[in-house]
Amino acid sequence: MLNKLIPPPVALLIGIALIWALSEWLTGAIIDLPGRPWIAGLLWAIGLSLMIIAAWSLQKAHTTINPIWPDHAKHLVTSGIYRHSRNPIYLGDALILLGMVVWFGNWLGLAVVALFVLFIDRVQIRAEERALATLFGEGFQEYVDRTRRWA
Repeated sequence: MLNKLIPPPVALLIGIALIWALSEWLTGAIIDLPGRPWIAGLLWAIGLSLMIIAAWSLQKAHTTINPIWPDHAKHLVTSGIYRHSRNPIYLGDALILLGMVVWFGNWLGLAVVALFVLFIDRVQIRAEERALATLFGEGFQEYVDRTRRWA
């Protein structure tokens, strides 16, 4: 499965590298945005905070945080930050990538963010949801019905 070949942390690092490469190679697409470092820092801080809070929630529930093996989950976490988003870690990843786009100022990096979100949504999240549906059945379906994927 592709989600096991390119795990989300690797996809994030690839995205960061691509955004950097675009800023180095296609300098004509760079825009000067006032306060770029501050905006980028804010996006990174929000993204990293989402990831830490979500990881802590999973850890506190004594369940797996490993996106490669979602079938090893012991508990379905639906409270805290997971009450608002089914995928706060991936949302945090996307915000970190968006922060990189702002930092480098190359608007073409938005395509990388879009590709990352598409990959995570279509490959990783779907694999995770299949595993969680098998493990937690009706409870997972109720969670899906009341909680958005990307919130």
